[in-house]
This record gives sequence, structure tokens and C-alpha cells, in this order.
Amino acid sequence: MATRKTPSKKKKMTRDDIISVYMDYVLENEQTPKSVYKFSKQHSMTEQEFYNFFGSFDGLRNEIWNTFFDHSMKLAHKDPNFENFSNQEKMLTFFYTFFEMLTVNRSYVLFALKEHKDIMKNLAQLKGLRSRVKEFASDLISQKNEEKNLKILKQPVSVFSEGAWLQTLFILKYWMEDNSAAFEKTDIVIEKSVRAIFDVFDNTPLESVVDFGKFLWKDKMN
Repeated sequence: MATRKTPSKKKKMTRDDIISVYMDYVLENEQTPKSVYKFSKQHSMTEQEFYNFFGSFDGLRNEIWNTFFDHSMKLAHKDPNFENFSNQEKMLTFFYTFFEMLTVNRSYVLFALKEHKDIMKNLAQLKGLRSRVKEFASDLISQKNEEKNLKILKQPVSVFSEGAWLQTLFILKYWMEDNSAAFEKTDIVIEKSVRAIFDVFDNTPLESVVDFGKFLWKDKMN
């Protein structure tokens, strides 16, 4: 007597699954999906499964950048010496790891940041990333302030956290235009810009800022 086979249950889509299929869709179709209904149906899930994690495609796009940051921080903390790093070394480690993460996903990142002619529309998806970078920088700056005995030498956290975000945007733009092998010039920009911003924080900006400026000028001339 033949036994009836029990139909296998369909695997539920996770948050990371949906992000992955969305990024694949964008790269394969060279455009964003038009509706959650069609996108869900094409990937064998219900709209409810999508909405369990994201309120809209805009929300999903924001979460992709948040995920890049979160994964980068997790990887950075896997280094057993990370907690003993100086604040400058922690920021360097983050930037190196973050841009390695972006390089792995370079095709998607370039599409996402060049989708609209209006640059502000492209940058809107970085709102969550901005908050994360500023929070990370604020923690580093607050720790650095605690090391300074004189109040007059302490720096405003909000100013320097915003500076760290502008630095992130600057490096991001440079990386997008970097044609060097293995994006080695971006690594140089990261090293010099982080050193410069920490020298500014320590009130000894001249040498690093001039050195950084010379590198950028030389690179533009080549």
C-alpha cells in the first residue's frame, strides 16, 4: 500500500532573504520593483511576509545600508584586540571593514546611489546609516573628551559626529570614482582622512590636513 507523502512546508522568508532577493532583482532588472504585490509573488512569498519586516521599498532600501553598517561593526568586533584599540584605530577599522563590505556589493551600491538624477533622492536612503555613524563617532569622541583634563580642550560631540558623517560621504564619493586596483587609493584616503580628523580633534591639525590635501591634489592631477 502506497503511503501518502506529506507536502513539505515552504520555507519562510527571513529579513535577510528578502534583502538578498531584492538586491538580486535590482541588479538583474536594472530597476527597482514597481509593487510589493508583484515582487512578493515573483519570489514565492506573501505580501504579509514582506510587511513583517519592511513597511515599503523605501524602508527596505534604508535597511540595506543599516545592514552594511551592522555587519561591518560585527566583523570589526571579532578582532579580539578591538576593544583595546585607540579611538583612531577603531574608526580606521570600521571604515576599512565598511568599505570592504561595500566593495563586495559594489554593483548594487553604485546603482542605488546613481538611480536618480537628483542626488538628494539617492542620499535619502542613508538616513539610518547617518544615525549609526554619528552615534559611533559620538561614543569615540566622548571617550576622548574624558581623557582631557581642561574643559577648554574638550570638543563639542555634535560637531565632530557630524564631521564623521561628512567624512563618510566624502570617502563614499571617492570610492565610487576610484579606478585603482583593489581600490587601494580609497584605503589611502581612509587612512589620511581619519588621521586628519583626529589631529583636528587633538588641536594639532596642520600637518595631517596639509598631507591629506596634497594627496587629493596629486591624485586629481594624475
